[in-house]
Amino acid sequence: MPKAFDPRGVEERLYAFWDERGSFTPDPAKGGEPYCIVIPPPNVTGELHHGHAMFLTFQDLMIRWRRMQGYLTLWLPGTDHAGIATQNVVEEELAKEGLTRHDLGRQRFVERVWQWKEKYGGIIAHQMRRMGASCDWTRERFTLDEGLSRAVRAAFVRLYEKGLIYRGTYLVNWCPRCATAISDLEVEHEETDGHLWYVRYAVEGAPQGIDVATTRPETILGDTAVAVNPHDERYEHLVGKTAVLPVLGRRIPIIADAAVDPEFGTGAVKVTPAHDPTDYEIGQRHSLPFVNVMNADVTMSADAGPYAGLDRYACRERLVRDLEARGQLVKVEPHRYAVGRCSRCDTVVEPRLSDQWFVRIQPLAEPAIAVARDGRIRFVPERFTRVYFNWMENIRDWCISRQLWWGHRIPVWYCDACPKTVVAVDEPRQCPGCGGPLRQDEDVLDTWFSSGLWPFSTLGWPDDTADLRTFYPTTVMETGYDILFFWVARMIMLGVECMGDVPFRWVYLHGLMRDEKGEKMSKSKGNVANPLDVIERYGADALRFTIATGSSPGNDMKLSQERIEGSRNFANKLWNAARFVWLELERHGTPSAPPAPMALEDRWIASRTSEVVATATRLLEEFQFGEAGRVLYEFVWSEFCDWYIELAKIRLRRGDVSPLPLLCQTLDTILRLLHPYMPFVTEEVYQHLRERAGWAPEALIVAPWPAPGARDEPAEREVAAVIDLVRALRNLRAEHQVATSRWLEVTVAAGARRTSLAALSGAVEALARVRPLRVVERLETAPANAVPVVVSGMEAFVPLAELVDYAAERERLGRELAQVEQDAERLRALLSRDGFVAKAPPPVVERERARLAEREEQVVKLRERVAALG
Repeated sequence: MPKAFDPRGVEERLYAFWDERGSFTPDPAKGGEPYCIVIPPPNVTGELHHGHAMFLTFQDLMIRWRRMQGYLTLWLPGTDHAGIATQNVVEEELAKEGLTRHDLGRQRFVERVWQWKEKYGGIIAHQMRRMGASCDWTRERFTLDEGLSRAVRAAFVRLYEKGLIYRGTYLVNWCPRCATAISDLEVEHEETDGHLWYVRYAVEGAPQGIDVATTRPETILGDTAVAVNPHDERYEHLVGKTAVLPVLGRRIPIIADAAVDPEFGTGAVKVTPAHDPTDYEIGQRHSLPFVNVMNADVTMSADAGPYAGLDRYACRERLVRDLEARGQLVKVEPHRYAVGRCSRCDTVVEPRLSDQWFVRIQPLAEPAIAVARDGRIRFVPERFTRVYFNWMENIRDWCISRQLWWGHRIPVWYCDACPKTVVAVDEPRQCPGCGGPLRQDEDVLDTWFSSGLWPFSTLGWPDDTADLRTFYPTTVMETGYDILFFWVARMIMLGVECMGDVPFRWVYLHGLMRDEKGEKMSKSKGNVANPLDVIERYGADALRFTIATGSSPGNDMKLSQERIEGSRNFANKLWNAARFVWLELERHGTPSAPPAPMALEDRWIASRTSEVVATATRLLEEFQFGEAGRVLYEFVWSEFCDWYIELAKIRLRRGDVSPLPLLCQTLDTILRLLHPYMPFVTEEVYQHLRERAGWAPEALIVAPWPAPGARDEPAEREVAAVIDLVRALRNLRAEHQVATSRWLEVTVAAGARRTSLAALSGAVEALARVRPLRVVERLETAPANAVPVVVSGMEAFVPLAELVDYAAERERLGRELAQVEQDAERLRALLSRDGFVAKAPPPVVERERARLAEREEQVVKLRERVAALG
């Protein structure tokens, strides 16, 4: 076994070892309760980053743990075609060649995107393997593969035939850069410093006219009314009159509508139904005309009159100049307001009238709300249940069409010879009405439509497959809270609709991975990093353990190099401990069963291991992955490595091999507990020690998850007290700067702990550099000129007359006394509360009473020691 653990020479070899053994592929013949996670499919827009590393860590942790528990586990991998995002990056690549997609045409452009997908889909799969993701690669899927494409068409037809999909002309969010409609969720609103332009509209029969304020002067050209609040007395006399649109001279009515805020601007607003969501609703209520003054590329349309053909912002500048020249620009004020931007390309979005396909969402939302209310789906952390309800109860129809070339073509065909429209799963050969040729709708479906089918389309739906029968509903959907509405809600709606059951039982929402500055990692911001860079330097285990233990459900985390280094050090600590055991096995051979009766320290580590197994398992069941990992870290580092191994060394050095069975047994349990977090170092240790230690089975990845045994609480208390004594003596040496080469004489009045301390006296001598150690039950008189140490019901006396500054010692004891008195007062306050004593479990109350009694005893002894020092 090498002296040091080098992940670079281990990880890819071990991954191939698991993969070749078929460890990732579930075998239904072996039975077991199904446990299934479908991976949130990464977009094929490039390489993975640390945000992806987060979900890979948590999902692989759950899968490896449940696999070891005997579940029939399936972790189904795949990637998403990511319509807008992927088309954008490929168009950017074309631009470097001086080309546009229109130069290639639709077919050749789609071929280029497929080439991109093949390249980066392979990179993503490689990165996932390097992270240790134990996915079943035999079931890998892609949202545009033939099976999923058929599922998308089947879902579209199903919803269309039920009247839940319709086509209409509505106001949508339009991204001029992506040249497509986008959903409300894909618009990010950011506060921007802009202006408020006040413009005077002439009013027939009212010489002074009416002033309105706007943040977008160019949309004045599409005004079809001026509106005021019906309760605004300033404008009562103008309601029903006719205003004249500046520049264009169009006559428009002055109307009253409750949507108008009397406090905004002048209290009178322009109404542009084709270019503003609020105005759109006002226009519908008052049957106003809808005048679209912008083209798809946000140049001004023919309805913009003399400004036709200008870019929207060029039109703004010229129109403002013209208004000023005509005396119609009243004033301009600085104004801060929210501007909607495309979440993918950061372009300012325009509300625009457009023919689009929509999902009628309310009939889907109601049953999706019901399954969360009755507990068929549960959210972790629970607070996101309220967030989910709030959004679902106020949901609007979903625009699912996109004006792209990359994606699922909408399965609708039109006949130009007759008014026939065909909606079908399979492409029709001719018009069923007249037999003429058909043309397919040019638009593609929103990426989230196909992603919404992911939990069942990947298992073979709409066919009745064995996978669908076995693994649906899936068990856990683990993803970031930022796509709760984008994806999770839509999967629930479509799963309940298409399958008649929930798509998963649990939704675990992790927080966002942020950089050192606390900013969200994203490709558009350029602050993402390739996890492989970290893996090359520190190993996958270090990255995984940092992510798992540095986060909690629903909360963001910062990824720092310092924490990754700490996790690497932990892997090295485990390796060094395992190598010690390996060397002892090489010297002494395979151990027999632990001797009976066991030594006190063996009983202690066996009991502590049992407690840690129970605690870690409970925390994992509660999705507290970070807390479970921290419990394991403390146990492995502080109890097993720092104490039990050191205690075992003392016996082994004198030829007593009795600790060896417990060393092997405890290490085996530790490896199993840590395997879901750190699969590579644990498997490598397991393989090195497996034969010598007599472990089974052949691979740790399929080893059973450990079960907790019986606790030995007396052994735990006694050894903990001895550990406290050793620590106190070490601290005393450090405070008085006693050289490590110098042995101390110590007398301990151990009281009821005399027997346990005597049993471990050799360990205390070795670990605290004490010789001789005199253990008595009690002392009538304290040794002269000895420094007292009071700990865990014991009094240790250390003769340091030549070394001790008694004034400093009185000060030290005074600080210790103050701390113990403070602890005692806190415990008294806790136990005096009726609610605590009445509601807390009796063992907890008794434990706190015992702690108080111990603190009170320490107070008495410390006061005596302070008095003895004069």
